[in-house]
Amino acid sequence: MALFTVDEARAELDRLQPVLREIVAVRADAAELAGTVADGGRSVRLGGLPEFKAAQAKLDDLMTRVQETGAELKGFAPLLVEFPAEFDGVPVLLCWLEGEAELGWYHRADLGFAARRPLP
Repeated sequence: MALFTVDEARAELDRLQPVLREIVAVRADAAELAGTVADGGRSVRLGGLPEFKAAQAKLDDLMTRVQETGAELKGFAPLLVEFPAEFDGVPVLLCWLEGEAELGWYHRADLGFAARRPLP
C-alpha cells in the first residue's frame, strides 16, 4: 500500500475532482431511476431499467478509478475519500468528505472517522 504525503494527497484529490463530481451526478440519477424502476415505471428524463443498469455500471467504473489511485473510497453518500499516510510513524488516513473545500482532516487508521482531527 502506497503512502501519501499531505501534498501528494491534496494533488491527487484535485485530479480526482472531475471523477468525484461525476459520481455525485450519476449517483443522483441512479437513485432516481431506482425509485422509478421499483415502481415499474420509466422516467421521461432518465429512462428505465436499461439506463438504471448503465448508471450502476458507470458508478462501478468511476469508483474503480478512484481506488486505482491508491485512495480509498470509504463512503458513497456522502462520498468519503481517504488517503493512507503516516504521522510520526503512526498509520493515519487523510480524509475528505463530500462538500469540504479541501483535504483538511485526518484520523488514526485504527480509530476511524469518529476520531477525525484537523490537519496540523
